[in-house]
Amino acid sequence: MTEHTDFGPASLRIDPEAEVSRVAEMLTGYLASSKRRGVVVALSGGIDSSVVAALCARVLGPQRVFGLHMPEKESSSQTLTLSRLLADHLGIDSQLEEISGILDAAGCYRRRDDAIRLVCPEYTEGWLSKIVLPSVVDSDSLRLFSIVVRRPDGTQSTHRLSTESYLGIVAATNFKQRVRAMLAYHHADRLNFVVAGTPNRLEYDQGFFVKLGDGAADVKPIAHLYKSQVYQLAEYLGVPQQIRARPSTTDTYSMPQSQEEFYFSLPYELMDLCLYGKNNGIAISEISRASGLSGEQVERVFRDIDQKRATTRYLHLSAAVAREVPEVG
Repeated sequence: MTEHTDFGPASLRIDPEAEVSRVAEMLTGYLASSKRRGVVVALSGGIDSSVVAALCARVLGPQRVFGLHMPEKESSSQTLTLSRLLADHLGIDSQLEEISGILDAAGCYRRRDDAIRLVCPEYTEGWLSKIVLPSVVDSDSLRLFSIVVRRPDGTQSTHRLSTESYLGIVAATNFKQRVRAMLAYHHADRLNFVVAGTPNRLEYDQGFFVKLGDGAADVKPIAHLYKSQVYQLAEYLGVPQQIRARPSTTDTYSMPQSQEEFYFSLPYELMDLCLYGKNNGIAISEISRASGLSGEQVERVFRDIDQKRATTRYLHLSAAVAREVPEVG
């Protein structure tokens, strides 16, 4: 570890113009080599997809960017409103693909509810739910996922998830991201476009994506940018304030749920500082000073980062073959 007495949020400041140039070089080069004409972006009304769409529109022109609105019956009421706001703001063509019917046909909701009933047998139609994870900084005890359920009368209860129920819930909800990827590639094929992914560096590094779902893309323009840097770029690109002010959400479960309570267990500003510090060899004492976390808490975050990298490495792997096959072209 090295001492950087000036380490802090300012360490994550970027040159937005330089970042746009970096993305422009990547995008135009990829489109030229792949002989594709433009980019499809799945719009969620969130900061990451909005910045990706704005970047692509800035670099390629609005006529070469196609947005997809893909809400389902459990999406936030803000999702479609904000994604349409962005498309109108950028002047890009877009289309609504409501995916509840596809999810119903695949058994997404039924399979998820069956998995919830393994730990909450009374769970039934009309109830709402979300998965939560304890804070990473509070203790060294093993952190286990729980399901929060809300009855129609508004009362809530929390139930510790077994491995079987947790995996069943995640496997079922992953249909949502995979259906969206299927539709994104349908439109990309139809238009002779490529699909742009929307993970930021925090999500990409920590495996916060679904393999062959929101992790499936031809280009990932902001995967090198920390979340706080994405917000800087959003301001530079003129992403509407309503989107920049929206709290980060998974928009996957029927109850409102932040990315913090589901996966990262810390606000993104603190996770950015810890991950940046770890990636750049910053002394724990400096990360502690900049973040307001104790040294022991920073060490807990580091252990969690390492654990997530190890357990989600599979998501980054390409398909294995028994013998090397030479690349074509």
